[in-house]
Amino acid sequence: MLSRIFSYIHGYKKYLWIAMACILAESVFELIVPLLMADIVNVGVETGDRTYIFLKGGEMLLCALAALVLGVGSARFSALAGQGLGAELRKAEYQKLQQFSFSNIDHFRVSSLVTRLTSDVANVQNALSSGLRPACRGPVMLVMATAMAFVINIKLALVFLVALPALALLLFLIVKNVQPLYSRMQGAIDLVNRIIQENLTAVRVVKAYVRGDYEVEKFRTVNDNLRTHSEKAFRIATLNMPAMQLVMYSTILALLWFGGQMIRAGTMQVGDLISFLSYVLQILNSLMMISNVFLMLTRSMASASRILEVMDETPDIADRPAGALEVARGEVEFRDVSFKYKPQAAEYVLSHISLHILPGQTVGIIGRTGSAKTTLVQLIPRLYEATEGQVLVDGRPVADYPLEHLRDAIAMVLQKNTLFSGTVRDNLRWGKEDATDAEILEACRIACADEFLDRLEKGLDTEMGQGGVNVSGGQKQRLCIARALLKNPKVLILDDSTSAVDTATEGLIRQRMAEKLPGLTRIIIAQRISSVCHADQIFILEDGHLAGCGTHQQLLAENTIYQEIYASQQEGADL
Repeated sequence: MLSRIFSYIHGYKKYLWIAMACILAESVFELIVPLLMADIVNVGVETGDRTYIFLKGGEMLLCALAALVLGVGSARFSALAGQGLGAELRKAEYQKLQQFSFSNIDHFRVSSLVTRLTSDVANVQNALSSGLRPACRGPVMLVMATAMAFVINIKLALVFLVALPALALLLFLIVKNVQPLYSRMQGAIDLVNRIIQENLTAVRVVKAYVRGDYEVEKFRTVNDNLRTHSEKAFRIATLNMPAMQLVMYSTILALLWFGGQMIRAGTMQVGDLISFLSYVLQILNSLMMISNVFLMLTRSMASASRILEVMDETPDIADRPAGALEVARGEVEFRDVSFKYKPQAAEYVLSHISLHILPGQTVGIIGRTGSAKTTLVQLIPRLYEATEGQVLVDGRPVADYPLEHLRDAIAMVLQKNTLFSGTVRDNLRWGKEDATDAEILEACRIACADEFLDRLEKGLDTEMGQGGVNVSGGQKQRLCIARALLKNPKVLILDDSTSAVDTATEGLIRQRMAEKLPGLTRIIIAQRISSVCHADQIFILEDGHLAGCGTHQQLLAENTIYQEIYASQQEGADL
């Protein structure tokens, strides 16, 4: 897992190697200091040689300054490597998300994906930035300081044979118990993000229904859940420091006792004991660093596994390399198409759909709520992949087209209209990046969006706000239609995208499209029969089955379902 995560470090690897070199060099200089200290006590102080004391003191000062400079360098380059790894992970994960089909995104909650892009990546990059120094320094200091301690006095160093196994056992028990808690804690963060996202997205509904107290209580529940999991995890993690201190102080007391006995017996010098204790402190500090690295690594591994779940998700829809194949006419055909969202699902959402739409035709799709009208049209630009059968455009299976070209040639105004932060012009240029103002205004005129542009504060330069909050539902729908028309598509799919527009404006949009875009194939999903009665063909969906096909007059005369829908809408109009 770690090797895969570090494979994303790319151009920042040089900073990683420089940081490691600085850390190793710093450790060497720090290990020299206790030897110089022992020489000062055993030689300089013992003989009263001040020149020797100052000479060794100067060497200690140089070693300390060198260690300081190297420490600053290691911190800087560790931070560069860690932040670089985080940036590359976020970029790679976000690029992977752009390859996902709708069904891939359905595997994860949006709130969970946000957490994996932010909190989980932050845990990994902080583990590298903060953990590289102790991870490199700890083992070096442990091995070398232990070796020096054995060189000074083998008998006294035997105390480590008791202390080190005891410390290793305590660390193992802490890591074993805290590891699953970190995974649960990240899952709890997902829940908090989900509640926040839902509340902010639907804030108008919350206020309209006076459900603020309910939302506060719901947030309190998930927030308390996060607090509980965090407390459990950190309660165990914080046992690391007391365990280290227990072993450290017990070891120092044992060394002082046995070392004092050796000095009294004349088998050890005072300077050697001072030097030995310096190495002991370095050994114990290195063990503390290693234990902290293990805890940090445990948390980052939980986050890394969540990141790799996204990276390992196989896109359901495979793209073809760009080629000469293009959508030229806008002919659409379904050949015995069936679809279900998950392979293990018991029932199909769409079953045995066969229909044919000629280039330039206007086609209506109507049916009761839940009859899978939206799902049907989403198969055309391959937002979902047909489970069985074939969807063809211009006589070729949609899988033969490069996705980018296919979706450029098929403009789709989704049922849920979405505008982005930025100006009106910025939003419309999603249809065509280099569109001129003349092209934008022409698309707005066809979509009847020109009638309210002049009323906006700055016209095309008006800031939309997040989600287009400063325009009405009908205005938003017309801007989305204009954005789709700027693509100059061969097929235009309007998924109930005039539901907030009055019938007179809807008729004007339809008339202008027919005049200005006569060769455009139009597929209109609607609840109102008045929106599709003019169509060349009308398809009726009922529970995922094709229940009828024909013109308005034919269906009104022959199709029971169409008659019932028409009658119910006429009754509503009469009322």
